Amino acid sequence: MAKGIIRLCYKKMIDVNAQKQWEKHVFEDTYMEFFMQSQFYNQEEKYPTFQELIANVPAADKLHYLVSTAAINYIRQLNDLIPDITNAHHQLCLPFKNFRFEIVQSHNKNKEEHIVAIYFYSEPIIWIDTIDNQLLISYSKQKEALGAGNEISTDLISLQLLLSISSFQTI
Repeated sequence: MAKGIIRLCYKKMIDVNAQKQWEKHVFEDTYMEFFMQSQFYNQEEKYPTFQELIANVPAADKLHYLVSTAAINYIRQLNDLIPDITNAHHQLCLPFKNFRFEIVQSHNKNKEEHIVAIYFYSEPIIWIDTIDNQLLISYSKQKEALGAGNEISTDLISLQLLLSISSFQTI
């Protein structure tokens, strides 16, 4: 029997070393947005880093949200599938609707220091079992079929760095 209903969270880190085109666009556009938006909170140019700005101008905490607007259209391009997390057939398979954007660090004069994180939260999935370092899962729309003892389709997802179970519910 299944262990429960879970949601997974994947933390996607994007920095100057981005390899994929999608990541490069997110990096460039969020840095440009940070550069522009941070000027409002740093008009005297006293605080070159994001950390200094947050420490000295409490309202600058809004930069997480303001800069996230530069990533929205790129996130939509993912077609509601969490990037990088694939099944045993190397296909993207984890659906998401919710995400959270965060500026990890940045510098208004040094783009190389810009790092952002996007937390992707999966839709509810059925955690059937763990096999070695992989989760055997099915999707919540198959919950009734599983309960009735019917055959259901499954996926194997490897546990990996920055992927965690963010919530659990017993069935």
